[in-house]
Order: sequence, then structure tokens, then C-alpha cells
Amino acid sequence: MIRTATPADVPVIHTLIRELAEYEKALDEARATEEQLHEALFGERPAAFAHVVEEGGEVVGFALWFLNFSTWRGVHGIYLEDLYVRPQARGAGYGKALLRELARICVERGYERLEWSVLNWNRPAIDFYEALGARPQDEWTVYRLTDAALAQFGRQA
Repeated sequence: MIRTATPADVPVIHTLIRELAEYEKALDEARATEEQLHEALFGERPAAFAHVVEEGGEVVGFALWFLNFSTWRGVHGIYLEDLYVRPQARGAGYGKALLRELARICVERGYERLEWSVLNWNRPAIDFYEALGARPQDEWTVYRLTDAALAQFGRQA
């Protein structure tokens, strides 16, 4: 049911990413190409990792993640970039199984954190995560530089 993604999964992962972006009302921001995903996941120096969930031989969900590092704890952790299960496959425990696999990897490798972000309006996801025992880190606010602001700031170096 849950397995590590292979290069053959890149097209369906790309499609799922676009479905997630549409759900999050940000499809115009989903600019990654299949080639970029392939390079990030399976290139010479992979920077990201993915697991997929199959139902009846069809990939219906995925988790895409990368390593982060805690200077306070002195060890790596996993940052979950995307978790998505197609609407018709929800309620079967696939999202929970994907998260459990990432938690298993953390425990096995001695990582001390599994972290992710969720949109404030996504109440179904928030309820799901909290039911698993996850707690919001509401004393932190995420900041991001992108596009023109990133380019302008980077040129000032």
C-alpha cells in the first residue's frame, strides 16, 4: 500500500501536486515541471524524497519530504512539504499511513522532529493532524521570500 516513489511515479506525483495546488487555491503558483521533480527526487544529489500510496494498483496519494536540521537538538528531522490523498480515496487511512511511515523513518534514523505546515483555513486537515497528536507551533510565523522580492534582495548582497 505505501512504498517509496520510483522514477516511474514522477508523472502521477506531478499531477497530484497540481491537484493539491488547485485544492489550496494556488494552482498558478505550482510551476514545478516533471523534469524538475525527477531531478530533485532521483538526480545525482537528491534533495527531496517521496512515498506513494496505491489503491488497486493506482497511486492515489503521496508524501513529499526533505531533511531539515535542528541546531538545538543537534539532529536531522523530516519536513513534510506535501501530503495529499485524492478525495475519492480519503477516509481509508492513507494519509495516516503516509505520516506513520515518515514517523517510522524518524524513529529508525534517530531524527527528533516531523514537521509540516497547514493552511489556517484547512480545518479538515487541522482536525486530522490534531487527532494524531500533532500540535500547532503558533508562536512561530512562517516568512518567505520569492519571485521579485527574492531577486531584488539577492542582488543587494
